[in-house]
Amino acid sequence: MTTETFEFQVEARQLLQLMIHSVYSNKDVFLRELVSNASDALDKLRLEKLRDDSLDADVSDLHIRIDVDKDARTLTVRDNGIGMSYEEVGRLIGTIANSGTATFLKELREAQEGGDAEGLIGQFGVGFYSGFMVADEVTLVTRRAGESQGTRWTSRGESTYTLERVDDAPQGTSVTLHLKPADPENQLHDYTSAWKIREIVKRYSDFITWPIRMVPEAAGDGDGTPEPETLNSMKALWARSRDEVSDDEYHELYKHISHDWREPLETIRLQAEGTFEYQALLFVPAHAPHDLFTRDFQRGVQLYVKRVFIMDDCEALLPPYLRFVKGVVDAQDLSLNVSREILQQDRHIRMMQRRLTKKVLSTIKEIKTKDADRYATFWREFGTALKEGLVTDSENRDAILAVSSFATTHAEEPTTLAQYVERMKDGQDDIYYITGESRESIENSPHMEAFRDKGVEVLLLTDAVDEVWVDAVGEYEGKKLRSVAKGEIDLDGKDDEKADGEREKQAEEYAGLLGWMREQLDEDIKEVRLSARLTVSPACVVSDAHDLTPALENMYRAMGQEVPRTKRILELNPDHLLVKGLNQAYKEREDRSGLVESAELLHTLAVLAEGGRPKDPARFVKLVADRLERTL
Repeated sequence: MTTETFEFQVEARQLLQLMIHSVYSNKDVFLRELVSNASDALDKLRLEKLRDDSLDADVSDLHIRIDVDKDARTLTVRDNGIGMSYEEVGRLIGTIANSGTATFLKELREAQEGGDAEGLIGQFGVGFYSGFMVADEVTLVTRRAGESQGTRWTSRGESTYTLERVDDAPQGTSVTLHLKPADPENQLHDYTSAWKIREIVKRYSDFITWPIRMVPEAAGDGDGTPEPETLNSMKALWARSRDEVSDDEYHELYKHISHDWREPLETIRLQAEGTFEYQALLFVPAHAPHDLFTRDFQRGVQLYVKRVFIMDDCEALLPPYLRFVKGVVDAQDLSLNVSREILQQDRHIRMMQRRLTKKVLSTIKEIKTKDADRYATFWREFGTALKEGLVTDSENRDAILAVSSFATTHAEEPTTLAQYVERMKDGQDDIYYITGESRESIENSPHMEAFRDKGVEVLLLTDAVDEVWVDAVGEYEGKKLRSVAKGEIDLDGKDDEKADGEREKQAEEYAGLLGWMREQLDEDIKEVRLSARLTVSPACVVSDAHDLTPALENMYRAMGQEVPRTKRILELNPDHLLVKGLNQAYKEREDRSGLVESAELLHTLAVLAEGGRPKDPARFVKLVADRLERTL
């Protein structure tokens, strides 16, 4: 048979070198690419046979086979699928891209200068060429099903390739890699080792529909005939009906992909059909990993395309607040870059994320409705993470609120916002909340005194994210979310004439003291006023209605954002003996210099009562010690 030699065009040669040396971050994926191509060829033959029963093709034992020759240092991947004709080999394998190579290279150079080279690589189906990463020469032998003559293609991946017609080619395609010389110092990439082949197939191709077979070293059935072993499980649980899979099988898959020895809290199945098909098998763990809130936490689910493993932690498929969800998503088609390692952002990805997010949230809602104990476990472990979605995901905010619960003064058990609204007192317009480091500290906060006395329910929010989401949400069912430590509070009602008269009288009584203290504490506060929220404590500090809280200021600064220091408001309890005494002393003394320290102490005590720190701890200690000394 005549052998023809062809030369790669200059642009094609440059592109080939790029594919071989720059695209793939892990050399092991060459075997994944060859197995994936073989699987596609088997799928095409099965479909072609269904369409044309007269097709002269053997479909009795469709499979993929891997053969290794240690002495010759060759690795061959064979399939008995659809195969290719001479013309198809020249068109599909002989060139890297049918058109646009020069344009692509120009765009690639521009992207490299801008740091976005990997995002461009997309439309070229050149996974076959990844074999040159590990081989000095590649030989492909193929025969299309139904034809009598085959084709051999050979290249060293440099400047030329050869094509010839052959008569003895079996149905399907075989790709033989003449492996590069062994590296004695790097046995991890010895592709003539059976254990290495098993490892790669298990990782990337375990769920391929077709059996992947290999004859193990020193194997036989006793009469010298090698016994091939099947390397892949072919058990894509997500592709099987619910009745065909046991809970134990689901749990084993969860443990395998999550590295968690415990069983999951919930298993979620999803099958999308139509113009874009994909299947998902997701798991909600029963326990939060210790690093859930660290920057290095590996979030995302495993992504497969047609049962071929693409990546471990595909962050694009679920939002960050659902990062605890583990599982598998298997799509029929996706826009991937040439190495299958980086997803391109397209409408299919966004569509899957929206659908998967809604499915997870609806499942959590179902758990909440049907199983209080399992929901309590979920919220204890993952509630803090889920609440991040109230800030970042406005589209699903109502769904997140529906499955959220919060500690409350009403009972020891958490409550939902819907339950809170049902219990609101007549005339109450707002949903009240308080934030802090622990339930104990905020329940004993001075800001809570009037609410406790009047039996008004307050949500107790102790997670850092609570400082943010309450502002992002703003209201629920027309009821404003309002901090008990911000703005002015009036629990007596708008039409309480007796209370209004009492307040006016007290305002006149304390007007002088309030103005004087405002002047003395000008560096730290912007207003001194009488309080309607204090019943026991002498004073408290509050933020203005639209100001950042100290905790939120500290959070922004910790993230490196410059936030101006906000002066706060000092509120005094006009019924407290200490405040009454200070007011009396203010009125009786012409020289009020001795009262300055008292005003400063009162302000610092209010800061301490809400969990803050004195501006000058050493001075505060000295002032307290001096006062104690005078009382002895």
